[in-house]
Amino acid sequence: MAGSGSPQPKQPKPAVPSAEAPRKPQLVMHISKKEEQARLLKEAEEARAAATAAEERARALEQAAAAAGSPMAPSRPAPPQRSVAADSEDDSRFDSSELEGLTMADLLGPADQSRGGGAGQQQTAARAASRSVDDFDFDEDAFLAALDENEPVGTTGEVVTGIVIGMESDGVYVDIGGKAPGFMPKSECGLGVITNLKERFPKGLEVEVLVTREQNADGMVTISCRALALRKSWDKVKQLEKEGKVVQVKVSGFNRGGVTCDLEGLRGFIPRSQLQDGENHEALVGKTLGVAFLEVNSETRKLVLSEKRAATAARFAELEVGQLVEGTVVAVKPYGFFVDLGGISGLLHQSMVTGGSMRSLREVFDQGDTVKALITELDPGRGRIALNTAMLEGQPGELLIEKDKVMAEAADRANRARNVLRQQEQSAG
Repeated sequence: MAGSGSPQPKQPKPAVPSAEAPRKPQLVMHISKKEEQARLLKEAEEARAAATAAEERARALEQAAAAAGSPMAPSRPAPPQRSVAADSEDDSRFDSSELEGLTMADLLGPADQSRGGGAGQQQTAARAASRSVDDFDFDEDAFLAALDENEPVGTTGEVVTGIVIGMESDGVYVDIGGKAPGFMPKSECGLGVITNLKERFPKGLEVEVLVTREQNADGMVTISCRALALRKSWDKVKQLEKEGKVVQVKVSGFNRGGVTCDLEGLRGFIPRSQLQDGENHEALVGKTLGVAFLEVNSETRKLVLSEKRAATAARFAELEVGQLVEGTVVAVKPYGFFVDLGGISGLLHQSMVTGGSMRSLREVFDQGDTVKALITELDPGRGRIALNTAMLEGQPGELLIEKDKVMAEAADRANRARNVLRQQEQSAG
């Protein structure tokens, strides 16, 4: 209803910019840096000139005072006395103590940023360049401690000790001192099958593990009890091989080439040719055998054992140089006799049979004959035993004439022969 009610106030019309009326420039306070610089320089020159004039006037007054004390000097009118207030006003006007230590850049103020920096920025850069490391209170010990604290823990192949802190269905978490715990998969928790992981690794248990993979992006490393146990087993087996030990193993399986067994948690293999009963090797499963080492290689995980070599090693342990042994001739060769000494063979070389002259080896012994002989050399590593019957003769060639007598008196004759061997060893040594 346009006609009723109070009159509506008139709305102001928006101003329409006139194209003809020019806009007035906005007033902006602008301080010229050059004018400011000139003004400061002028005031500095005036202050310097006033200070120079005051110094010259003081020098003139001192000279006048000195002249007034001399009787020959002409009298001069005393200078007008200045009040204390006037002196204070001059001192405050020409006091330059506030300007001490200031450079021209300090007097001129900060440079114009629009011109890309000037004396102020150069002064700041110069001060920063002249600043030494010690000005920053650098603590070398704290810096090295920080590096040690953040140093990665656990490199591949390293043995570390940690504490069990947690468990999952697929593995165990162990605190080894890093920023994140080490993780041990269930398959790496030990040798053999672990049925109860929680019982085997309770929280708080201290365990020694081997790092098998270095830390990932989260700082976690992969660790293993099984790998560490295998490393220790290989080290122990290598030491046993080095010492030439005979060990007891239990046969766990067989195949066409031989039987398998367990030794210090490692899987060993005994070829059929190295078994005492190789023709019936299937029946050996579950039995315990004494074996020696044929090959130990941790890199290829190859562990080959021998029952026959173990028997040889055990027999060698019962023998010594100078001992009288009895055996059976099992083979006649052009160079001598092979004598079975109960699981191992000794060689009676043709030069060691008799001191006499033989036309044929069979003239003294033949295959199947029982022989008593002295051991003159033992080589367990190569499985060699050197035998000698010539040292049992009372005179060279006695075996060719009275073999049975020499063999019957072999024990008594062996004592005399040992003395000869000792003398030979002493002269050789």
